[in-house]
Order: sequence, then C-alpha cells, then structure tokens
Amino acid sequence: MAEPQTTNIAAVRRKRGSLRGQLLRWLLIPLAVLIALNAVSAWHSALDAVNLAYDRTLLAAARAIAERIRMVDGRVTVDVPYVALDFVQSDIPGRIYYKVSGPRGEFVSGYDDFPAMPSGVPRSPLYPALVHFYDGHYHSNPLRVAALFQPVSDGRDSGIALIQVGETPGAREMLARALLINTLWPQALLVVVTAILMLLAVTLALRPLRRLRDQLAVRAPGELKPFSEDGVHREVRPLVTALNDYVQRLATLVTGQRRFIADASHQLRTPLTVLKTEAELALREKDPQAMREIVIAFHHTTDQAVRLANQLLSLARAEPGAAVPALQPVDLRAAARQACLDYASQAVAKHIDLGFDDRGLPPESRADIMADPLLLHELLANLLDNALRYTAQGGTVTVRIGAAEMFSAKLEIEDNGPGIAPALREKVFDRFYRAPDNTLPGAGLGLAIVSEICAAHNAQITLSEGAEGKGLLVRIVFPRGQPQSNG
Repeated sequence: MAEPQTTNIAAVRRKRGSLRGQLLRWLLIPLAVLIALNAVSAWHSALDAVNLAYDRTLLAAARAIAERIRMVDGRVTVDVPYVALDFVQSDIPGRIYYKVSGPRGEFVSGYDDFPAMPSGVPRSPLYPALVHFYDGHYHSNPLRVAALFQPVSDGRDSGIALIQVGETPGAREMLARALLINTLWPQALLVVVTAILMLLAVTLALRPLRRLRDQLAVRAPGELKPFSEDGVHREVRPLVTALNDYVQRLATLVTGQRRFIADASHQLRTPLTVLKTEAELALREKDPQAMREIVIAFHHTTDQAVRLANQLLSLARAEPGAAVPALQPVDLRAAARQACLDYASQAVAKHIDLGFDDRGLPPESRADIMADPLLLHELLANLLDNALRYTAQGGTVTVRIGAAEMFSAKLEIEDNGPGIAPALREKVFDRFYRAPDNTLPGAGLGLAIVSEICAAHNAQITLSEGAEGKGLLVRIVFPRGQPQSNG
C-alpha cells in the first residue's frame, strides 16, 4: 500500500511545481495575453491610419484625372496626366488601375474591364467631393477603390462622369507592418525587462520562505524552539505563527511522553523488582506452605503490576496530544449503567450497595454527549474502581445521571467512604500523588487519568463532600446536544 501513496505524493509534487514559477506564470501569461490583444488592436489601428492616408492619395489621383476631363460635341474625353499616375505609382509594392466612364456609362479611358462600382456603396462623409471608397477585386487582385463622380458639360449637353482609381494593398500592408513593428518592439522589450524585474522581485519576496526552509533543514530532531518572525512579511507571518503553534504542541507532546516514560519506568521498577525477589525466594524455598504464601504474594504483586500497567496505558491514551479523541454521540446513561453492571461483582464481594440513579432525566430521553467511547469507559472504570476500593464493607456507592443545564449532561458518583480533605482536592489530580493517610495499595493514577479525559472532552470535574458531609462526591459536567427521544 505504501507504493501507490508514494506515487500520489510524487504526482502532487509534480503538479504543484515551483511557487516562483507559478507566480511568474500568473504574472507573465496575462501580460503576454494583453500584449497579443494590443498587437491585434495596434494592427487594426495601423490599417485604419494607413487606409485613411492612402485613401486621400487615391482621391487626389482621381481629382487630378477629373480636372482633365472635357466634353466636346457631347463626347467625353480625358487627357490623363502622367504626374497623377506617377504620384500614386511611386510606391513600388502597389499597382494602380483606373477607369473613366462617361455619363451614359461608356468607356472613356483606362482599363475597360475594370469592374463597375457595386450598388449601395455609401459616399464618404470625410470629403465634400462625391467620392465613394470600397474594397473590390480586379483579375483576382484585391483592390482599394476610390470612385469619384465629376460633372461635365460643353454648354449644350451635360452629365456626370465616373472616375475609378484602384490600388493593390501591398504598399498599405507594408506601411501597416512597419507601424506595427515600430509599436511592438518597444512593448516586447518592455515585456522582457518586466519579466526580469518580476523574476528578481519574486526571488527577493520568497527569500524569507527560503530562510525558513533553511532553518527547518538544519534543525536537530529534538530542537523545539519557536521560529523567529523577524524579517518575515505580513502574509507569511501566519505561516510562521502556525508553525510555532505546532512546535509548541509538539513540545508539549514530547514533554508529556518523556515524563510518562520516566514515570512509567520509575513506577514499574518497584513491582518488577518485588516480583523478581519473590520468584527467587520461591525457587529457594523447600517448605510447601511457605512457598504457597510466596506464590500468593507473587500473585498479589502481579495484580498490582497489571493494574499499574493498565493505568499507565490509559494515561498514555488520555495524554494531551497523544491522539485526537474519536468523538461521537454516546449515551451517557447507557454507558454509566453498563459500567455499574461491570463492577457489580466487585461491589457484591465487599457487600457494597452499588446504585444507579437516572431520575434526573426524562424516561424517554437520551443523555447524548460527544465523547470517545473508549476514554469514557476508562473514566467511568477509574471512578467506580476508586469508589469501591475506598468504601468500607457495607457502604454505599451511587451513580447518578442528570441534566445540569439545558445543553449539558451531569455524571455524579457518590460514596460514603473516608472522602478527601478540601486542602488535597486539587493535588489528587496530580500523577502518582497519594494522600499521606492513604494506606491502600495503588499508584495514584486514577484521578489523574480522569482529569486528563475530562480535559480531552471539555468536561468540568469537581470534588466535594457526600451526603451529610461524609464520603466523596465526584461531579462531572459534559457538553451535550439536544436530548433525543428513544421512540
């Protein structure tokens, strides 16, 4: 199963890539798109400017021809000035075609197969002359044509002649490309300079992250001091703060583990040493009765060691940061009732009246709390074990379930044992603490485990006297949701 996971991680790394590269792509790709759009706009703007200039040239040529048109005896004649044609044809890439037509459409001069002006071509509003500009084709060559209407008269007859002058777009396109290149190369240079400056800016902006990476790379495994926020940008500061919070939590976890290991090794050393001593005594003993007494003591010491080991494991599970509690809805009433059933035999053995009281809740409701079922069981087990151990034979232990407030569930375990003096009620939650007058065997972990589990569930625990000022009352208030009906 490890190989697919490694492959997925590698795929994510390849997909993510470099942060610097991603920032540069986010900055440069939109800039390149804008430059491309600007190039298209600049090309159309250049064409419009060139067409305007060359259209004026075509109009000037048409006017030069129109000035030489005459009507003699009702017949239109023209003497095309070569200066006008040379004026237009001075641009080598383009060619000029023209045609002069009389008032009745008859051919007068130029290229007789020059196409007629299409219908519906509007008159140009830029000039007072009756000129129409349009795009056409002549012998499969694209043309830009100026069609000028010129009145003619010989005193007896009059009409309107049509002068058409067409030019191939070679010169226009060459000039438009020149204008576009002159516009774009400074922009291209600007993009290159901008890319270099962006690369430098991104590199400098990411320097605090590289410093943070270098600090992480050279840290020893056990070094848990916080990272410095000096020289860190405001946007990166939350990352450093989160890292420091994580380091603090990790330091708490490591400190707790070290303390647990030290405590466990110290507490287990004594029973293990006693077990070893008792085993050696049993091996040397010849008297069966004495050997039996040693075996009974060996069994008792083993029970104490097993109980201590179980408590240490429970404490390890309840340690802050050891694991995230698997919180889920748990019926506190059902869990407490089951715990009473589990410890009923121990209560019977000591002739203790173990009672369960859930009258604080409506009969058809649940006492749901968000809890880890395993940790909740450990909490109930430790409280009941303590209550039964410290209550004398013939005593009473009562488990109550109720509602403390609208959104909380209450657990109470009350006994009529010796109780705990008010001055010691805070200390008994410390690990391995035992009251000076406590003569029963134990390691002092029960209430410490309960305290850790309460902290993991945001529950509040208090200790007070029992009924009539005797014994001990342990009250725990759990956060909970709305009561739910069993029906």
